[in-house]
Amino acid sequence: MDYRGFLDRLKPQPKQAVALHSPAWHGAVPRWQRSTRRWGSALLALKIPHGIGASAAAMLILGSVVYGAVRGGHEPEIAENVQDLCDDAANAMGFRISEIALTGERELDRRRVLGIAGITGRSSLLFLDAEKTRQRLMANPWIVQATVLKLYPGRLRIEVRERKPYALWQKDGQVYLIAEDGTVLENFVPQRFASLPLVVGKGAEHAAPGLLAMVRRFPQVAQQLKASVLVAERRWDLYLKDNLVVSLPEIAPEHALNLLTELDRSKKLLSRDIVAIDLRLPDRVAVRQSDAAAAARDAALKAAEKAAKKKKAGEA
Repeated sequence: MDYRGFLDRLKPQPKQAVALHSPAWHGAVPRWQRSTRRWGSALLALKIPHGIGASAAAMLILGSVVYGAVRGGHEPEIAENVQDLCDDAANAMGFRISEIALTGERELDRRRVLGIAGITGRSSLLFLDAEKTRQRLMANPWIVQATVLKLYPGRLRIEVRERKPYALWQKDGQVYLIAEDGTVLENFVPQRFASLPLVVGKGAEHAAPGLLAMVRRFPQVAQQLKASVLVAERRWDLYLKDNLVVSLPEIAPEHALNLLTELDRSKKLLSRDIVAIDLRLPDRVAVRQSDAAAAARDAALKAAEKAAKKKKAGEA
């Protein structure tokens, strides 16, 4: 019997190769590997023209530099260098800023205004962004309004309107120079503004204009005013000369000041030896004497009482 055919069928058959495009291969290999191989094959089959390699290398180096700069946080330096290069090129073409007309500056001098605007000796009119320059100017607390005009080929016009120092504001032991709208102009007090009215407390920087305008209508009080303290953001205590404290009510403080001036006119109240005047109650005025005045008053009362007893004993 011939067993050769039977033995041949028992031999292990060689596995058939699976084509890359066959459904079996797609099911066994992840999609990202298939995409990588497909694009890799396309790149290898691509015919690159002469000179493209050097350009690609340069682009790769440039991309690496930019990537490193971004990762290292050097974008501002790169932007500044690019701006300088653009300005140099524009200046060479005749767009150098040859004249700057600046108007409206008072407390800020010319150098400081140009520094705030970011204008240097290398700036060109061509690459100067007027709107960004205006925004930089208005970001400064002193400047409430700004206009920037470019007049080609080399003239620049800047108009600013400054806030005016209005008062001194004390909060948490720190004294600030503020404008009428409450904007903090400086975190210190220049000597030339030391005589401005002083307001104290949270919210006092915004409430000060109303109070100071009201106090000015009463010259007897305004001439003696040293500081105004906003209490609980609701009412004011006025500190006058000789450490006299006048407590105003939350409601109708102007009426209370009018009453105070009437009492001063008729009884010289502000000139007496007292330390506090409480006007918070609408139907009465409370006055507290100084310690010396209180002691003198007690001594006078005792002397009067003693004299009365002596006189009564003599009559008996």
